[in-house]
Amino acid sequence: MLSVEEVRRLFGAISNTKHRCILKIIYGGGLRLSEVVNLRIADIHSDRLQIFVNGGKGKKDRYTTLSAKFLTELRQYFREYQPQHWLFEGQTGGQYSKRSVQAILRKAVDKSGVNPLCTVHTLRHSYATHLLESGVSLRHIQELLGHANSSTTEVYTHVSTAEKQGVISPLDRI
Repeated sequence: MLSVEEVRRLFGAISNTKHRCILKIIYGGGLRLSEVVNLRIADIHSDRLQIFVNGGKGKKDRYTTLSAKFLTELRQYFREYQPQHWLFEGQTGGQYSKRSVQAILRKAVDKSGVNPLCTVHTLRHSYATHLLESGVSLRHIQELLGHANSSTTEVYTHVSTAEKQGVISPLDRI
């Protein structure tokens, strides 16, 4: 998992608008690698600040968060690159490749100096953990991530150090 500051540094290390938008939408919506490359333009619901994930893991559809701050940057990307069908298209059109997304992240990790073990899935884990640390319920996080079983989402309760640090010993109340 990355800290909020590490996520900020990671994004700051990317100068290419498309590349930055790809990683920001993964983190900002808790998307899987396959989900980001399958996003269509029509899946962005800017009026409701939601992203529609069509046929995620287990072929399940769901809605997740679209950052209001990020929407401005996404619109800039859209004007600059003018995608036709897929939200993120390759240089010759068509769907962006998973390998390309992984390469973008690897380059950003190297340049930013964040945890070298960071993967695309690390951004998804960071999204969930940061939501939990900001007080969002596990049930809401479960729905946003598309987990069928709550025990899958509960793994984030073990990761969240901020929550552990907030626990006050009963001895302190005496």
